[in-house]
Amino acid sequence: MNQPHRTEELQQASFLIILVVVSLLMAVIVYPFAQPLLWAALAAIMFQPLYRNVLRRLRGRRNPAAGLSLLIIFILVLVPAAWIATMVVEQAIVLVANLQQQPIDLAALFDSVYTSLPQVARDAVDRSGWADIAMIQTRIQELLTESAGMIATQAVSIGSGALGFFLSFGVALYVMFFLLRDGERIGRTVLCAVPVERSIANRLAERFLGIVRATIKGTGVVALVQGALGWITLMIAGVPSALLFGVIMAIFALVPVIGSGAVWVPAGIYLLVSGDTWQGLFVLLAGFFIISSADNVLRPILVGRDTGIPDWIILITTLGGISLVGFSGIVLGPLVAGLFLASWSILREQRAEDEEAARDNGITVDASGHSPDHSPAAAG
Repeated sequence: MNQPHRTEELQQASFLIILVVVSLLMAVIVYPFAQPLLWAALAAIMFQPLYRNVLRRLRGRRNPAAGLSLLIIFILVLVPAAWIATMVVEQAIVLVANLQQQPIDLAALFDSVYTSLPQVARDAVDRSGWADIAMIQTRIQELLTESAGMIATQAVSIGSGALGFFLSFGVALYVMFFLLRDGERIGRTVLCAVPVERSIANRLAERFLGIVRATIKGTGVVALVQGALGWITLMIAGVPSALLFGVIMAIFALVPVIGSGAVWVPAGIYLLVSGDTWQGLFVLLAGFFIISSADNVLRPILVGRDTGIPDWIILITTLGGISLVGFSGIVLGPLVAGLFLASWSILREQRAEDEEAARDNGITVDASGHSPDHSPAAAG
C-alpha cells in the first residue's frame, strides 16, 4: 500500500535534484556577467518610479516606455558618468607625472612643522623615529613610480579588454530594458515559486527593496553629493586635480567610520602647513560644516527610515565585499548584510507570532517554539 507513496517521494526527490543541478549550471553559465546583471537589477529597482511615470504618460505602452526610460537613464546618468571617469583618469595621470617631476619636499614641510612644536612634542617625535624624513621621501618617490606604472598597465588592460567591457555594458542595458518593463511581474513570479511561506517571502522582498533603496539612495546619492561638494571646495581652494580628489572623497564616503574626511582633512592640513592659510581653513571649515553635514540632512529625506544595519557591520561587509568581488562589493556587501539581518529578524518575528498565538490558545510553547504536548516523545 505504501508503494505509490514511496514512488511519489522518489519522483519528488529526483525532481528537486534535477532542479538544483540545473540551477547550479545556470549560475555557472551566467557568472561571467554576474556584475552587469547585478547593476542592471539594482538600476531597474531604483529607476522603476521613472518607468512608471513614463508609462503613465505613454498611456500604458510598455515597450516604448521602457525604451524611453532607458534612453533617459543613458543620457542623464551613464554619459556624464563616462565623461567624469575619463576626466578622473586624465587628472590621475597628470598628477602622478607632476609628482614624479616635482616631488613634494617633505623635508622642508617637516622642518616647518617640527620647529613650531613645543620641546616636549619634539622629543616625542625624535623618540618615535619619525624624524628620519629622508627615508619617507624616498619611499613615497618609489610609490609614485609604482603608481605611474600601475596606471599605465591598467590603461593598456582597459584598452585590450574594451570588447569585454562593451559587451558587459550592452548586456546590462539589454537586461535593464526587460527588468524595467517586466520587473514587477518577474518579482511576483519569483515570490510564487520560492519554496517559502508566502507571507515570509513577501516580507523578505519588502525588506530587500528597502535595503536596496537605503543602500543606493541613502548611501550612494549622499556619497555623490559629498564628492561634488568636496570637488567644488577643493576647486575654490585652488587644489590641483580637484575632480580626482572629489571622486576619491565620494568613494571614501561610501565606507562608514572612514568617510569623506579621509580626503578633506589631510588636504586642509596640508594647505595650512604649506602656507596657504585661508585655503586650508576654508577646506577644513567647509568639510566640517557642509560636506559632513550632507549625510545628516539628505539621508532622512532620501530614505525616510533607518535600515537597522549597524555601522560596524556595514564597514566589515563593505570591505569584505570589495576584497571578494571588487568595486561592486561596495553595494553587494551591505545588501548581503541587510538580507542576513532581515532574514533573522523575520524568523524572530515569526517565532514571536507563533508564541503569541499559542498563548492565546492556551498552549505552552518551549524555547524551541514547539508545544511539549505535541513533541515526538509525547506522541510516542
